[in-house]
Amino acid sequence: MLDGAAAAAGLMVLALPLAVIALLVRLNMGAPVLFVQRRPGYHGRPFRLVKFRTMTGERGPDGDLLPDGARLTGFGRWLRATSLDELPELWNVLRGDMSLVGPRPLLMEYLPLYSPRQARRHEVRPGLTGWSQVNGRNAVDWTTRLEMDVWYVDHRSLWLDLRIIARTVGLVLRREGIHQAGQATMDAFRGNGPGPNA
Repeated sequence: MLDGAAAAAGLMVLALPLAVIALLVRLNMGAPVLFVQRRPGYHGRPFRLVKFRTMTGERGPDGDLLPDGARLTGFGRWLRATSLDELPELWNVLRGDMSLVGPRPLLMEYLPLYSPRQARRHEVRPGLTGWSQVNGRNAVDWTTRLEMDVWYVDHRSLWLDLRIIARTVGLVLRREGIHQAGQATMDAFRGNGPGPNA
């Protein structure tokens, strides 16, 4: 109920800024304005995540999309650095697909790559922000990031969520942890293989 109420209030308050950003995306990168992709939600069930588009659809001679770094525009980098590209996900929160706080929804193709412990990140709804986002975001390695997601599942509380939201505001203002070193965004997760947490 708190998530839904906060998302509804956020969408109303941010209606004008959302419209302005949508217009700027349209002018800078053309249509479509929104990036829509299936992501795993609660218990891994897929939902359609929506966010502002930050990359072009440029393809190479073979017809495949160019690497992220080649398609990420200057305006797109700014949107990511300020996290403004994430604002449409308030709609996902309002729909009940996501929470304000929880592990970030990753890619569907990662599901079979998780160890049983890592897969526990799906025991809660994904969030706009989360424990791993305020402890390094994309700058930390996958093993650490996924372990922090599981830690959140085991320790989640309203007080912890409020702490995470407060820390998120500070990190966004400082624009920290936007990308992994040497990457335009975050290197793809390829699984960790069998181990003590498998």
